[in-house]
Amino acid sequence: MSNDSQTQSLAFGLLWPELNDGLHYTDVVPPSGSELTLIEFYSSMYKNSAPLQGWLQRIQNGQISVDGRVVQDPNAILSVGSELVYHRLPWKEPDAPHVLEVLYEDDDMIALNKPSGLQVLPGGLFQQRTVLRQLYWRVRKQNSSLASQESHPVPVHRLGRGTSGILLCAKTKVAKTCLAAYFSDGTSLVGANRKAKRSGTRKISKIYRALVTGILGEDKVVINQPIGIVRYPGVAKGLYVASPSGKPALSKVEVLERDGQQNRTLVQVEIESGRPHQIRIHLSFMGHPLLEGTRGLRTRFLETVAITCMHINLFSHIRPRMR
Repeated sequence: MSNDSQTQSLAFGLLWPELNDGLHYTDVVPPSGSELTLIEFYSSMYKNSAPLQGWLQRIQNGQISVDGRVVQDPNAILSVGSELVYHRLPWKEPDAPHVLEVLYEDDDMIALNKPSGLQVLPGGLFQQRTVLRQLYWRVRKQNSSLASQESHPVPVHRLGRGTSGILLCAKTKVAKTCLAAYFSDGTSLVGANRKAKRSGTRKISKIYRALVTGILGEDKVVINQPIGIVRYPGVAKGLYVASPSGKPALSKVEVLERDGQQNRTLVQVEIESGRPHQIRIHLSFMGHPLLEGTRGLRTRFLETVAITCMHINLFSHIRPRMR
């Protein structure tokens, strides 16, 4: 395979359909669900998703099947091992950008400039309007073969929906394994014996820019604060916060510019770990939370979003090792 990068198409992206395809949720009736009715199962198992009346309406609308057959009787008795499928009807997802700029591409990987407002992977209200779906559509357009569509590029790391920056996607299993290992390199070292010498240079450096409230006094700050999950009402999986009992996390903050009139500071943040919401949490921990309401703002602070860009010290180190 050729190592030459492809530069024919610098951008791609299809317009989003008005509605997505909906979702299918599958359950298998456990022994404890034996003799339950269909409405009893859903209203007890998923009472946080909808009230009893809501589940009753979904059943009567024909949105639930049992072992491949649509069942509209809410009092149908379930059997252990039966497969239940709930079809969530299609909905209009919130607005999101659809055009992705190609920064680099070869046979192994593609580097994209992800815009702010576009989610990387499906989740929550965004099931279709994602980077992953645009990558799938791009491959389908380029090659209609089923094998090609099944092997579309996949992101090897995440950028928050409000974050713009470089997103690396692997085209092969070897590239995916290699890139994933490079991304986890820093995280595995944080919390270990930091006096130990590192073997070689890090293959990937993750550097972000952020606009924060207040004026930082010091030009450089190192935040070494663990990040963990705490329970929070209404949040099923809990919230990520600065916590002594959490996992080790290290961020290096450097001031780029101070704006005394607006009481804000533009900082550069290099993270050596990759904990969820790490930059947001660490900057809040030091008393300078991310400045809200600045998405897409273009000033002398450049484009300032919660986290605006990630620089990857990549090509000279990674490319020779992917073969």
